[in-house]
Amino acid sequence: MTYLLDTSTWLWLVESPGKLSSKVADITSKIEHAPFGLSVMSVWEVAKKVSLGKLTVSLAIRDWMAKALREPFVEVVPLSVEIVLDGNQLPGVFHNDPADQLIVATARTLNLTLLTKDDSILKYPHVLAIW
Repeated sequence: MTYLLDTSTWLWLVESPGKLSSKVADITSKIEHAPFGLSVMSVWEVAKKVSLGKLTVSLAIRDWMAKALREPFVEVVPLSVEIVLDGNQLPGVFHNDPADQLIVATARTLNLTLLTKDDSILKYPHVLAIW
């Protein structure tokens, strides 16, 4: 595993691949880059937003998850003590979104490149991120 998908990148990959940058589309189209890591926080974020009516996906949520988490394309990365600690002690200045903190900490802890369009993460110097 070399890359970690952020929540939006994962959603777009499944629902709207045309929203991906050409660089990310190229990376995710190559099977040799699979599996792509996905923080369990991204799974939680999507399920939570769907349950609150803030996000609509193309299938019932359980069916959508089964499709979106297909192996060997995606590997869900669980939280660990190290990831949780890093997420609460990120160096420098980082915003207060706990899901983003844990996704960034996952990339940092596992030495993965985060695929994200989030400008605040792209500008954060303590994680390798590309769009």
